[in-house]
Amino acid sequence: MVFTQGCNFHCPYCHNPDLVRPFGELMDEDRVLDFLRTRTRFLDGVVISGGEPTLVPDLADYAKALKGMGYRVKLDTNGSNPALVADLIDRKLLDYVALDVKTDPARYPPELAAKDYSPQVRETINLLKKSPCPHEFRATAAWPFVTRESVRAIAKAVAGDAPLYLQVYKPDRVLNPESMFLTRDRQPSLEEMRAMKDIASASAPCYLR
Repeated sequence: MVFTQGCNFHCPYCHNPDLVRPFGELMDEDRVLDFLRTRTRFLDGVVISGGEPTLVPDLADYAKALKGMGYRVKLDTNGSNPALVADLIDRKLLDYVALDVKTDPARYPPELAAKDYSPQVRETINLLKKSPCPHEFRATAAWPFVTRESVRAIAKAVAGDAPLYLQVYKPDRVLNPESMFLTRDRQPSLEEMRAMKDIASASAPCYLR
């Protein structure tokens, strides 16, 4: 897996807090690629995650280099850059895409990002649904962003054959542990997660992670 630093979202429950805001010196790209060249006999795929990898200007060149080594490439994205995702798919530089849907795609509140990225997220959802590229959708159950109501909206937005995975946020290591959105309510119980799964399953194949 290759991680990128920086993200245009600031979800308080983010489980990769060290990658949301850039820190320290970046590892030289050639060094990473050289390492991956030595592992082609042992690895068959690379996941590009973050942070938000579509913030990287030369991401297409990076993915092309990985494909040139024979790797299958998976992209983890928040869906805020549909144009780049579409370009990567059109150029056959991706073998799989995982899109994190943070809440009801009709509106992303300021607690998740400085601007409302819901139009871009909806565009990315729709392009994936029309794309031959295998993909999945994911949602992290953290109050009040993912609830029974928002799960219903998410599932309707992603409705199709691609799976929707629901997962619980992990409170032990998050971006903003003091956030009211994490302290005013408990983690969803297994019973609550199953209830959300049942709601989502009316529109899309849904699974708990």
